Amino acid sequence: MNPFLAVRLVSTSIHRWMYGFLTVPDSKTLAPSPDLAESWTTSEDGLTWTFKIRQAKWSDGQPITAEDAAWTFNKMMTDEAAKTANGPAVENFETVTANGQDLVIKLKAPQASMLENPVPIMPKHAWESVTDMANYDAEKYPSVSSGPYIAVEHKKDQYVKLQANPNYWRGKPKIDELQVIFYDNPQAAVAGLKKGDIDLLGRMTPQEFEAIQNDPNIEAWNTQGRRAAYLQINHGATTTDDKPVGDGHPALKDVKVRQAVHYAIDKQKLVDEVQNGLAKPADGSIVPPMYKDWFWEATGEEKVTYDPAKANQILDDAGYKKGSDGVRTMPDGKRKLEFRFTIHTDTPVEDKLAEYLTAFLKEVGITVTTVKLDSSKFTEETGTTGNFDIAISGWSVNPDPEEVLATHLCSRRPASNGEGGGTESFFCDDTFEKLYKDQLKELDRPKRVELIKQMQERLYTQAPIIAIYYTNDLEGYRKDKVTSITPIPEDKGLLYGGSGYWPFYTVDVKAAAAAGASGEGGSNTGLIAGIVGVVVVLGLGAFFLTRRRKSTADERE
Repeated sequence: MNPFLAVRLVSTSIHRWMYGFLTVPDSKTLAPSPDLAESWTTSEDGLTWTFKIRQAKWSDGQPITAEDAAWTFNKMMTDEAAKTANGPAVENFETVTANGQDLVIKLKAPQASMLENPVPIMPKHAWESVTDMANYDAEKYPSVSSGPYIAVEHKKDQYVKLQANPNYWRGKPKIDELQVIFYDNPQAAVAGLKKGDIDLLGRMTPQEFEAIQNDPNIEAWNTQGRRAAYLQINHGATTTDDKPVGDGHPALKDVKVRQAVHYAIDKQKLVDEVQNGLAKPADGSIVPPMYKDWFWEATGEEKVTYDPAKANQILDDAGYKKGSDGVRTMPDGKRKLEFRFTIHTDTPVEDKLAEYLTAFLKEVGITVTTVKLDSSKFTEETGTTGNFDIAISGWSVNPDPEEVLATHLCSRRPASNGEGGGTESFFCDDTFEKLYKDQLKELDRPKRVELIKQMQERLYTQAPIIAIYYTNDLEGYRKDKVTSITPIPEDKGLLYGGSGYWPFYTVDVKAAAAAGASGEGGSNTGLIAGIVGVVVVLGLGAFFLTRRRKSTADERE
């Protein structure tokens, strides 16, 4: 519940409903549009940005000021732990100051992504007393929020209950209450949707989606997604001061081994048999094809296709010889190529993926054993301690992909004390770093697009991660409960897990009948959003949304 620390999809989705940002994606085009900043100007040299913060109130009635935004950014610039979630967003900031409702950000160099800043603006008066950000769980309710909803109750790994924010600057949402319920068992969540206990279920696996798509009471939602699924390869994890950490297999430091692993994977088979055809094989990097401008795909000789013979040849030529048992050893003969594949507990789709990966790599002389971890341990070992070889991962990409690309910067590695970080790969590469800095200051959009595509190409050829497929967005909601909901983008977009709050601000449901003769106080009607797998990479979202019928004369707020 602490936005300075949260990087996973469930947390960040809930924070989008709770907090305002400088800008938000337009519901139709996904281009930056006003949010807490109602307007902005920039100096001729592109180094000074002035944002006019709108006159609005926090949920506790206090005024929202530019000082709140300045405090948020300065906290991130001066507190290592506060950089955990979105550190790169402020690395180019020289100073941030407030004058009334004017927020002034001075940059070290021009920054093309200034209007896609991913940082939620926090209330200074509610947060400035926090002295240990790294261990602050922010479980104080009701929350002080500026977005459509206020968190009022939370039980870890079970539920978050939110209520409509009456002070929200766009106007109070149509529903009074939104409950996010966490499910350990996907089948229970699907059964709940079928029975009507759950009103909306998001981020389903193909198997779960197929169980609801022919139900006459459920609107089955299948669109192109904004998520890339990939393998994270431990190619030699280090801290920000370049000290090795973890116990990754030394063979994976060799780019040839990583490339051989890539050639050994039949991505089309994974799409057909693990994702039931409801995905697209990844012949590119981590930006999915729904973002047409930014999407890069390998072509020609650079394109890695399923070719176990080539994978075997690469390993043979690099000196990784097969033993009598068919398993390869390091060139010095001291260690076999036996890799761990780390997945999450209780995730059948990942279990199935592990079976296929084990079979693929066996064909090229590599042994794979599966390691299952709960979400907290998984995040720790793959993002901080480096105790893994290969792990499943993925990212839901924002309309501007700079944020996900930044998770592969040197600075996103953890500090030597384990704090900070937010890396998706422990990658630290001079070529990638230069491209990142170049795109940051490139204000000519076509030129910047080309630089970002070169960054994706670098990830593809160096293979600290290997994109395997782009999953479809699979969701479902009760036709007898949800009367309207607007996806983002509005044309064939996403509901839960979208890049903004728009679906859950616009959603409306059938009101419950009034309780008692007067109808005053009303009764709650629920729309439940559930998350299965509790929040990690492939969680399901089930939602409970409520709206009160206050009286027959005043049906809605």
